[in-house]
Amino acid sequence: GGKIETNFHVSSLAQLPSSHAVLLDVTPRQLLEIAGHKFSPLYRWQLEKYRYGMGVFKVDWALDGPVPFTAPECRQAGTVHLGNTLEEIAAAEQMTWKGQHPDRPFVLLAQQSVFDGSRAPEGKHTAWAYCHVPGGSTKDMAGAIERQVERFAPGFRERILARHTMNTQQMEAYNPNYIGGDINGGVIDIRQLFTRPALRPSPYRTSAKGIYVCSSSTPPGGGVHGMCGYHAAAQALKDVFGLKAKSLN
Repeated sequence: GGKIETNFHVSSLAQLPSSHAVLLDVTPRQLLEIAGHKFSPLYRWQLEKYRYGMGVFKVDWALDGPVPFTAPECRQAGTVHLGNTLEEIAAAEQMTWKGQHPDRPFVLLAQQSVFDGSRAPEGKHTAWAYCHVPGGSTKDMAGAIERQVERFAPGFRERILARHTMNTQQMEAYNPNYIGGDINGGVIDIRQLFTRPALRPSPYRTSAKGIYVCSSSTPPGGGVHGMCGYHAAAQALKDVFGLKAKSLN
């Protein structure tokens, strides 16, 4: 009974049809743009104080073969985290948090074509990876990422047929929720872990009746895919219709 519209940029509540509830899958910056005039001064102030975190630099590859990881377990994993020791990973992330670009960044790599033949022509493969960079960074980190992959998969660079890169500004242009390249919807630290995006009895309710936020800027945050939306929908069902959402167990 619903209708889905794509390629439609919403910048105001006036663009939306009348409804009992509006759930906005956006970060605080877009939330203020779309519905800020409906909010209380305190709630607006809290949203304006919301902090965004590190950005990402992403590389997509077309490959002549699978990534030749030395470790056989890595060849059989859909996602691989590259960083060597815990100390090295922590040091690289700390450098990035302080606004620097480490030579050996912590890299998250995905290689779906190993398991899904539709991802690439027969005999070929695809992969993508990203590393954290300071928010808003325009530095090209493709070389650093590829050296880090090569470190654990000797011969990787010889298999690269083509690459496509995206810095933080291009990531934000691709998805306006990625403020400064932040794909996590804002900093996740002790200050913003449970108060995403504001300190309220329910983080999914805004100060305006019937308007909810359901993005990764709400608990449990980015990385726990789908649960922000699930909890926001459960809150809306309870408030508007007095219904209880079904358990996911």
